[in-house]
Amino acid sequence: MFVMFDGLHDIDWSQMHHAYGTAEEVPGLLHALASSDEEERRNALDRFYGAVHHQGDVYQCTAASVPFLFELAGDAAAPVRAAVVELLVGIGSAALAYGATEENSWDFSGHYKAAALMREQAEAFIGFAADSDRLVRQAAIPALGLLVDDAERAAAVLRERLPAAPGVVERLLLVEAMAELALPRPDMLASASAWLTSLADDTALDPTTRLAALIQHARCTPDFHAQEATRTAIALLREQTAPTGDWWLTPTPATPAPTIEPGSAPVEVIAAFEDLDRHATVHSPVTGLLRTFHEVLGARVPERTMLLAEQLRSADPGTRLDALRMGSEIIKSRSGDHSPLVALIGAQLADPYPEVVAEAASALGTCHPVPEPARPVLVAFVAAQHAQYGPQAWASPQRHLRRAHQEAVLALARLGDERALPSLLVALDGGVDAWRAVQAAKWLPGAAGQLVPSLVERLLGFDLDQQWIETEVNSTLQALGHLGGTAALGAVEEVLDRAVRAEKWGIVCSALAALRQFGPAAAPALPVIRELAALGAAVNSNVAPAAVAALRAIEGDAQEGAATASGPTG
Repeated sequence: MFVMFDGLHDIDWSQMHHAYGTAEEVPGLLHALASSDEEERRNALDRFYGAVHHQGDVYQCTAASVPFLFELAGDAAAPVRAAVVELLVGIGSAALAYGATEENSWDFSGHYKAAALMREQAEAFIGFAADSDRLVRQAAIPALGLLVDDAERAAAVLRERLPAAPGVVERLLLVEAMAELALPRPDMLASASAWLTSLADDTALDPTTRLAALIQHARCTPDFHAQEATRTAIALLREQTAPTGDWWLTPTPATPAPTIEPGSAPVEVIAAFEDLDRHATVHSPVTGLLRTFHEVLGARVPERTMLLAEQLRSADPGTRLDALRMGSEIIKSRSGDHSPLVALIGAQLADPYPEVVAEAASALGTCHPVPEPARPVLVAFVAAQHAQYGPQAWASPQRHLRRAHQEAVLALARLGDERALPSLLVALDGGVDAWRAVQAAKWLPGAAGQLVPSLVERLLGFDLDQQWIETEVNSTLQALGHLGGTAALGAVEEVLDRAVRAEKWGIVCSALAALRQFGPAAAPALPVIRELAALGAAVNSNVAPAAVAALRAIEGDAQEGAATASGPTG
């Protein structure tokens, strides 16, 4: 134990709550943070974030723990000082974000108390920002821009600290803190902007710090010259030294395609979480800066395209990868002619790094229908992979190659291009990531004759009692409803019958929706649809409306009303 925590057990923690119940565990968590056991400290920190500071919330127990967290952060012998300082800054930022005052503290009493405690500890944060421990300094610097009321004092500390900062990471934090300090204080904007301009113009500084100063100056100057700032940013990017070697990516060995443990979760959900993790990963040290600059540029799409073109020309594959994600965000969020940007993204399909290629294909696919200008490069890319690996590239054991191929094929399919078909059939017949091919099938109605047999076989092979199967069954039903045909109709009817008997009402509703897409061709299914329409809310509140909608599509409004009134048949 490195700290005493005087008064910790004088507090009635049982009268306070965190995200998951009463707060009696908080004293134990604080003691665990001071433990000499690394795993115990890590678990305590995870629990503190998960319950006591859950998703940024500040409860009364969060505020009550603040003095003890400061005690721990101030003990030079404590092993988790940097993590605790970072936690304190997070709590303080969240507390101040709500603007809690004593008058409305009945609603935000934790926020109000925590904010007051943070203001009392301004000197502690200033001390942490000059600590001998590099990680403690870096954790504390944002507090100078957010949690110190004496803005002039905070600004002076930031100016003094920058020449002494030993690394670029620390300098970037100091520059950003100055902008955060000035933005809510109009009287400080002029002096902060002048300092940031002097840094941006200082050729003795490294280009990354100068770039940071340029971008933070733009944040503080609403009428900044966007085109000039973009050109300067590009020049500074070109001055940066490219990383030596593949510092962010090593060649991926051939490994089996990842498998999903049966019953763990729907495959689509697992894939969605993988995408979230992928998009949360930052591969380049300048990505945060450039993302901020894109936010500042906002609707200035030409300037943002200029900047992205430079990012995509970078010798650093991590910069290129992160730039692709920014590019797809621009296309999805801003209207206008994105042909130049689409062409830039499409050119990355020739990148030597498979993960960059995969991200480029994914960006083109998710921006439908904008990527039409990229169709030729998508076609060429898929054709080249077919020539080298065959359509089996869809199931390649090399995960980056597999993802690159799949994303390019899906992007083609979204454009209605049947050159995606061979790979989709490999997926449906072989089962590797077949759910992706199922979702793509509806975009290729002209290939129904080849897709429907595989989809029917897949649909009829599902065990409706298997956990998490409903999502896959429903997507297959939807695809067959789009594609139509006698074989598809028969399979949908059969699954509807099985689902009714098994009381799988979610699947029943999806089957009814598919039959609705068939229109009058689904007339053979009318008896069971009428019976389901007459059930009302007796079995499931969604079934009857889905059945009525199917009847309306198959029979027409007049017949639907009479059929519903007649009750069950047979």
